[in-house]
Amino acid sequence: MASFLKRRIAREVSDALDAKVRRTVEAILEDVGKRGDAAVRELSQKFDQWSPPSFRLSRAELDAIVAQVSPGTIADIEFAQAQIRNFAEHQRAALQDIEVETLPGVKLGHKNIPVDSVGCYVPGGRYPMVASAHMSIVTARTAGVRRVIACTPPNQGVPHAETIAAMVLGGADEIYVLGGVQAVAAMGLGTETIAPVDMLVGPGNAYVAEAKRQLFGRVGIDLLAGPTEILVIADESADVEMIATDLLGQAEHGPTSPAICVTTSKAIAAALPAEIERQLKVLPTADVAGVAWRDYGEIIVVDTREEAVVEADRIAAEHVEVLTREPRYFLEHMKNYGALFLGPQTNVSYGDKVIGTNHTLPTLGAARYTGGLWVGKFLKTCTYQEITAEASVAIGDYCSRLCAIERFWGHKEQADLRLRRYGGRNIGIGAKPGARG
Repeated sequence: MASFLKRRIAREVSDALDAKVRRTVEAILEDVGKRGDAAVRELSQKFDQWSPPSFRLSRAELDAIVAQVSPGTIADIEFAQAQIRNFAEHQRAALQDIEVETLPGVKLGHKNIPVDSVGCYVPGGRYPMVASAHMSIVTARTAGVRRVIACTPPNQGVPHAETIAAMVLGGADEIYVLGGVQAVAAMGLGTETIAPVDMLVGPGNAYVAEAKRQLFGRVGIDLLAGPTEILVIADESADVEMIATDLLGQAEHGPTSPAICVTTSKAIAAALPAEIERQLKVLPTADVAGVAWRDYGEIIVVDTREEAVVEADRIAAEHVEVLTREPRYFLEHMKNYGALFLGPQTNVSYGDKVIGTNHTLPTLGAARYTGGLWVGKFLKTCTYQEITAEASVAIGDYCSRLCAIERFWGHKEQADLRLRRYGGRNIGIGAKPGARG
């Protein structure tokens, strides 16, 4: 049975914060919807102290910014994007259009059609998230999206050169230096100068995530991404220094990022708090990671690996590192996770930055019902049907009777018309159901 050596803060505290975020975002979206560019400019000035002549970067501006980036960094970005593109291409190849004859004369099929336009949000702020440009822009391009636009906030008063370079190299059609809810609103709702998109993707802070939630329905979204999460599953073979390092490596994202250890080892559970405190004394981002661990860190002790699976599936974490003797046991038995990292040789940072899997993943328990961003998220699987006259008569008989059961007389007439037209049936318009023919 699971026992908690350390628990996170009460849910009621975080729920109160969520309510404040919802109200703020609702007001911003309404303002942008009414006033367009004027509202976007005011909000950018208010939140980012940023009001350039144009938020969209021109070709000349893009060239000048990319020229600031060292050749070595350009090569690193290109390597990372090549890995992400390669894996996305393999995923795309696995998604096949189909057409099958299910009955004589009945052809059914589906086509995988790319979404027409996508807006990619690339976070900035304290951490300029260069990798998020790869994950969204490159993946959308690989899926075949026609128009890909991207927004990222200014960093220390200017465009962040490496992030802009990643957007350019990834293939974005339009690049805007614009951040926060105002950027998401501009892409989702459209303004006088930014044509609206069909889908919004990319991670962000709580306000960005809430903006996507409120816009969902008007546009598609990849998923609702809350604060990043890490779960480490460890047995007695694990290294407590590695566990602490990997927990804090994700906790540094923000003060509300959950960092959880589920372990079958009481010795590791007992040693972990002290090791985390030791590392926090030297970690440059301890001001953030320490708060996240204090408020959202958990240590859970279980008796067996079977119990560890149950507990991990209950948590349904975004990132799950498996530091055990047989990590593939968890691949075979776990059902709820955003991404698995099997064995001590890999880690969440590889997935976040470069290895090729996507880092936009489900949080807040959403791994119970969805995976993360991938090439398939940008595709609509749309069905079609085509049948012969003979098949129309065969199917029409069934359809006519089934529509009558539901008293959908207009639906029934669609079938009966074909029965008269192609089968020579003497069925009057509005006829009630007859015997099976």
